[in-house]
Amino acid sequence: MNLASNAAASTTGRAGKLKVSCQAVDVGATLAALHPDLRPGRYAQLTVEDNGCGMEPALLDRIFDPFFTTKRPGEGTGLGLSVVHGIVRAHDGAILVDSKPGVGTSFRLYFPTIHAEPARPRLKNPTGRGNGEHILCVDDEPAIADLLEAQLVTLGYRVTAHTAPLDALSDFLSRPLEFDAVVTDLTMPGMTGADLVERILKARPDLPVVMATGYGRVMTEERAASLGIRRLLLKPFSMSTLGEAVEEALAASREKG
Repeated sequence: MNLASNAAASTTGRAGKLKVSCQAVDVGATLAALHPDLRPGRYAQLTVEDNGCGMEPALLDRIFDPFFTTKRPGEGTGLGLSVVHGIVRAHDGAILVDSKPGVGTSFRLYFPTIHAEPARPRLKNPTGRGNGEHILCVDDEPAIADLLEAQLVTLGYRVTAHTAPLDALSDFLSRPLEFDAVVTDLTMPGMTGADLVERILKARPDLPVVMATGYGRVMTEERAASLGIRRLLLKPFSMSTLGEAVEEALAASREKG
């Protein structure tokens, strides 16, 4: 924003152009030798160019100095480019500037690329969409129950939603083979999600269960696993996370079957 703001200020009084681009570049030994902050390697190069008033060489030597500014009093602090410089250096990068009076200025920011660990393999169905499986959904807050039902339907599942865990248990026990998975909240009045899951799994030990909670210290991954819960979701979570959790739970159940 600081670079864009300066570019806009440099074109005051006439039509100006601002170009922002980003690309991957390989910095060779020749370019690195010319700039002490650069080392040979792969970088993400962010370029901000304008066709403004440009700067004289004498100004270029000082633009990153704190509190240095060519603006009139009250128009700027002189910290904008100093902050930009600090951000780039903090990321072990470099910033190069080309400027010509009356032509414009170009800032090239170099950020070294990071070789991240490969992401865990995604399921065959990347959107987490179902194939009409019947999900029992339980949450004592009606708004959340409605939201979960809408999300699961959007993801391709059939849903029976309850806001009272005792009603959900009664419904399940009346037709235990009609459900393919359970999505339940943990903290609910009358019966906790943990107690509900225990009763359900007594009737259907193979049933995939996904539990949601806002209290990670109360229900840990280890305790959830000991209760037979396939996935534990910490609130808040996205629809895609919900879909992936249900699909993973169903996939694990199919593999065991």
